[in-house]
This record gives sequence, structure tokens and C-alpha cells, in this order.
Amino acid sequence: MRFADRTTAGIQLAEEVARLHLDDPVVLGLPRGGIPVAYQVARVLDAPLDVIAVRKLGVPSRPELGFGAIGEGEVRILNDDVVRAARLGPRERAAVELTERTALEGRLRAYRAERPPTALAGRTVVIVDDGIATGSTASAACQVARARGAARVVLAVPVAPPGALAELSGEADDMVCLYSPDYFGSVGQWYTDFAQTGDTEVVELLNDRLASSGGATRSTTEGAGSIAEGAGSIAEGAGGFAEGTETGGGHTADPPSRLRAVEREVEMTIDGRVLPGSLTLPDGAPGVVVFAHGSGSGRHSPRNRSVAELLNRAGLGTLLFDLLTPEEERDRANVFDIPLLARRLTLVTAWLGAEHALPVCYFGASTGAAAALLSAAEPHADIKAVVCRGGRPDLAADALADVRAPTLLIVGGADAQVLDLNRRAAERMHCEHRLDVVAGATHLFEEPGALEAVADLAREWLTEHLSPSAQRAGP
Repeated sequence: MRFADRTTAGIQLAEEVARLHLDDPVVLGLPRGGIPVAYQVARVLDAPLDVIAVRKLGVPSRPELGFGAIGEGEVRILNDDVVRAARLGPRERAAVELTERTALEGRLRAYRAERPPTALAGRTVVIVDDGIATGSTASAACQVARARGAARVVLAVPVAPPGALAELSGEADDMVCLYSPDYFGSVGQWYTDFAQTGDTEVVELLNDRLASSGGATRSTTEGAGSIAEGAGSIAEGAGGFAEGTETGGGHTADPPSRLRAVEREVEMTIDGRVLPGSLTLPDGAPGVVVFAHGSGSGRHSPRNRSVAELLNRAGLGTLLFDLLTPEEERDRANVFDIPLLARRLTLVTAWLGAEHALPVCYFGASTGAAAALLSAAEPHADIKAVVCRGGRPDLAADALADVRAPTLLIVGGADAQVLDLNRRAAERMHCEHRLDVVAGATHLFEEPGALEAVADLAREWLTEHLSPSAQRAGP
């Protein structure tokens, strides 16, 4: 069985879910790919539609290894075994949770705006995704729904492997799966059209369903109850989550603090010119993200410094530096001299490699994005991943086809001209790439929660491609 697309899969899934004759259902979709499927289920059930977001809590020295998960409503799920093995103290856990909580809340604000979450207490909750691979996210979502008061949890997906369904059988009261092949591979291979779902589409579907149901979502200010520590487990790569929250009666976590990091100002002599920079290296950093600023901005850019700080809290190193000297910046032509900017970035990367033997990623903004892509396209470049924020990848021209590093393009939904340029640039790329749109954001991402959404997307992309499994797989 193959599904034409998520809409078709949602229509078929809705027919099966409807056979359960659920009492007072609310449908929750896992963003982003689960929302188009969930929309069809909610439409057929004539039920409210909302998102359910969960965030993995990664061990600082190994972000790909989860020691827990969080959901909205202050829900916290911890794996005590991983916490003990990684020797994570309250301060370290609190610092990671602060980062992930900020990212989660930013993502929810982008999807809901000012709309409060739909009440789950005492209701039947139908959790929908476009498919299940390992089941870790679906399991965490089920636990979050129960912690928010769901009386009954139904997990509904078009496709999943038998092993994952067996693991999830204890998490949901009912499960609906249209197809469970013995040989699974990936979710995407069971769809003819598995194009990425953008943030704009998520918002449009949520708003359309809200309007169709007359705006009645029974909002809530509910907090989450506790889940007994030490129950169950959720497989997550090499690690796992154990069901459980820290109870509210007797323990108060230490206040959040930044991960211990070495921060220092550096000076690099490039092309006979001294370029100052700020290098931050958290303990055990799996790599360094080099920022390529654009349009005349430099290492003091408040937007890029904000993103860098979140990456540092996630355990990633960062290098912010000035691509141009103050004298060079006075000539606006230099700002758009992409070969010059790319050469500087390449030379700084070589300097960094001589100083610290760590994998390197790029984060480019505006014209700096084009410089990052041009540098990454060099024949001998070994760049693990690239992120472009509000960038001009089109200025990298023919080099786009030569970029080998996995590339994430992030554009504001209200930045129409730059969004069109990024879409055209993406069509010319042959490497792994993705275009993410932050709904309602303008070019500078000044809207509430917009820059947090950028930082969240960047962290996910960079952490994924700096993971040991990604490094073993190679380019």
C-alpha cells in the first residue's frame, strides 16, 4: 500500500477512526507532517484540531542521546537511568530544559499565535502523525496527553512497522494503523508525494479547522499532573526516556544556568587584515558553528548572538567574527562581493581547524548565506551542515549545484521576495536540503517567537548532522 499524499492518507485514516465512535474527541497532530493527516481526521469526526508538541532533552555532551522529554503545561518525562549514567545534576538538566522549553513555546506561539491550547481534561484525545518509524515521539506525545488530563488516548497513523506498534501498545488505549509492512524502511517511502509540510500550511490548516468548528476549542489553562517516576521506557536511538516527572511536592530544581563553556575573544589575520571574533566552546562540543554575517553586520549582531547563545546551551561551539574590516564595510560593494566573503570564510575555517580539531558547520544570514554556500561548495570543503537565515542563496549562483553539505534554508513567511529567491535556489541544489518557513515572520524575524523558531530549527538541523551516526554516514 502506498498513499498518494498526506491528505489522501488522512481521509482513509479518518474513516477507520470514525468506526471507534469516540466520545467527545479532540484531535492532536504532531507537527509538521502530522497536521495535514490530522486535519482530515478532525474534519470527519467534527472535532477540534490542535498541535501536540514534544521536545527531546538531550545529554549536553551527546545531544542525540535523550535523557527525557518535555511537553507543554510543564510536563517533564525523565529517564533516571540515563540521568545517572550521564551524571547530570539539577543545574545541567535545568539548563537543557530551559533551552528546549523556550524552543517549544516559540514553536507553539508560531502555530497558535495568542490562542490558548485546547482542553484535554476528561476527553478522548486522538494523536495523529503521518507515520511512525521508531515510535519515540508518538510515545512521548501519548504520555504528554495523559499528563494533561486525557481520559482516553487513541494513536492513529497511516503506516508504522510492527515492532513500533508493539512497543506502543502500552502507551495508547486504542491504536489505528492502516498499514504495517514487515519491511518498513522509512515513512516517506510509503507516500508517492511526501513533500515537506511548511509552517505556513500548519497554521492555515489549524485556522481553517478552528473556523469550521465555530472557534469553539474549550481552551484551558490547565497545568499538567505528575506521572510517577520510573515507569515504562521510550526507545530513542541508543538511549531512551523513562516515563516520569519530578513531583511538585518536595523537590525544587536549582535555577537554570548556562553549560560550562570556554569563551574568548580571538583575532585572525586573514588576507593581511585582522578580523576579530568571539569563540565559545562548551565542554564536549561535537562541533563548531561558524557564523557568516551579511549586509555589513558583524560579530555583535544581536540576532545571530541570540541564536548562538541557544546553540551554546545545546552544547554546540560557535564562532562569530567580522568578515570585513570597518574600512572595508564603508564600501557597500564589499557587502555583496560574495567571492570575497566566501574566501574569508574559507580561510577562517582553516584557521579554526588548525586551532581546534572539531567538525565545522556554517550559519549564514543575508549575503553571508551566499558566502557560506560558496565556501561549502569548494572541492576540498568538509562542512558538516549549513543553515541560512533570511539568506540570499541565489547569490551563490552556479555553486549551488556543487554544495555537498546538508543545507537548511529558513525564511520568514511574510518575506515574500526572499522566500521566492530561496525556493528557486533550492531547486538548483542536489545535496540534502530543506526549506522551512516561519509563519508570519518578516525579513529580520522581529515578531514575537520568530527568532526563537529560527534558533530551534537551526539547533535541530545542526545537532542532527553533527551526531555520531551522521558522521559515520559521511556526506
